[in-house]
Amino acid sequence: MDVAARAKRLALLACILGSTVVGIDGSAIGVALPAIRGELGGGLAGQQWAANAYLLTLGSLLLLGGSLGDAYGERRIFTLGLVGFGVTSLICAAAPTIEILIAGRALQGAAGALLVPAALAVIVSVFEADERSRAIGTWAAWSGIGAALGPLVGGQLVDAASWRWVFALNVPLVALTIALIVRAIPAAEGRRARLDVVGSVLCVVGLSGVTFGLIQQPIAGWGAASVLGPLAVGATIFAAFVAYERRVPAPLVPLELFNRRNFALGNAQTLVLYAGMALLFFYGVIYVQQVAGWTALEAGLSLVPVTIVMMLAASRFGALADRYGPRAFTVAGPLVMGLGLLLLLRLDRDVSYVGELLPAVTVFALGLSIVVAPQTAVVLADAEERNAGAASGVNNAIGRIAALLGVAGFGLVIATGFSAELDRRLDPDRLSPAARVAVADAKGNPMTQSDLRAVPAAERPAIGRAIGEASVSGLHLGAGSAAGIAFLAGLLGAGLRNPRRAVKARECAGGALVAAPRDAARRPEECARERDRAGKGSDLVSSVTGAP
Repeated sequence: MDVAARAKRLALLACILGSTVVGIDGSAIGVALPAIRGELGGGLAGQQWAANAYLLTLGSLLLLGGSLGDAYGERRIFTLGLVGFGVTSLICAAAPTIEILIAGRALQGAAGALLVPAALAVIVSVFEADERSRAIGTWAAWSGIGAALGPLVGGQLVDAASWRWVFALNVPLVALTIALIVRAIPAAEGRRARLDVVGSVLCVVGLSGVTFGLIQQPIAGWGAASVLGPLAVGATIFAAFVAYERRVPAPLVPLELFNRRNFALGNAQTLVLYAGMALLFFYGVIYVQQVAGWTALEAGLSLVPVTIVMMLAASRFGALADRYGPRAFTVAGPLVMGLGLLLLLRLDRDVSYVGELLPAVTVFALGLSIVVAPQTAVVLADAEERNAGAASGVNNAIGRIAALLGVAGFGLVIATGFSAELDRRLDPDRLSPAARVAVADAKGNPMTQSDLRAVPAAERPAIGRAIGEASVSGLHLGAGSAAGIAFLAGLLGAGLRNPRRAVKARECAGGALVAAPRDAARRPEECARERDRAGKGSDLVSSVTGAP
């Protein structure tokens, strides 16, 4: 192997490791949350913020991270993101309180927002156009596998050592990746790029307000100023973000793309689908540990079928979509996902994996495999080649923001069902003062094993059963709501039209959170050369489609 080829392989390995670190950290947190709650406290709200602080900054700053790579050079930003991720991982691993952990997670997400787009940009800069498709496919596949195995790795670390090792494990991986960067990736000058810092700040603050209000509602109620205030302020600032993006010369989000039917509907479907996934991947994992009593490793193993089905089926369904058109798959996939979520209604306090959870997870994974590649391809196909990178970035950011809103929104739904069931089963007038305090505390921390030691012994069995059944009721309400959202995504898919240009769905098997097909990673000068070679034929296509 010549020196240049070896350097390219090492550069690709660095990109895979960098993206894998971000993916594992985002997905492994779910199995660690019960252990984190047990040591640091914070209740369900603390668990939600431990996940959402990361998703908030990662999703909101993802597009800015790509612009920073353009402005200052991919290698520099990639390295900076890795160093930041390593340092913030240490902060999370050593966090003495839930508040410091949440702050560390927010900083970790910001570092990840530098890493993810920089990894793709490095591949684009290192590999020639004819080599890039295979390199991107390899990067996306291994990054997706890493993210999918996160719950399994995290579960093993939690059970064998401590939840802190979920974060500490990042440090040697980061160090190895930096060593590969120094050896294999050449330094490059940045290109002229405008940075939409104001837009990024508005997006982060607006989403923070909405998320805080949704998480606070089960604790304080709809009439509380701590709920209505953040919701109103967050919604107002996010509206200001949209208005600002319409006027700024170099917007963070090119809003004109949303004037196109497929792009708008496809991203709306991304938002709905990835929000619905939070019910299974976040609350499902918490439920089997805190209610059913599973270990963290058992909870992580329960999601392995999703990885297996996606690896076997996603690219195959993408190839079928390339042959027959994407619309049928963007309708059928969400409907099958909804059926899988409805199967979660069979879960009780004692969960049978083979008889109850495995069928639900498998059907859900099959539906996800059907839709994920065609849906991503149809979104990218509605943008011209010169906007394909921006379109992919927007779709990736929406996928992460959707997970953020799903964790917050389904927490509200589950807490509502939990409280309603407790009220139905327990009459406060017949409870002792200590029992009333325990029930009130349980309402603020649904899907947990409450501490009933202060409750009179005669009342403990009835209250314990009521809390357990309320947890089941909350999960069922959440699962039914998530299934409804999946069916809504199917209706959105029915509104999609044939794409304006070809984007191979089989190259998008990782979906919005992983995939970046060759089409989305071309340099502007390459697109310009292709248009020049096409000559008049390209002009004719533009005049028919209305594309620039």
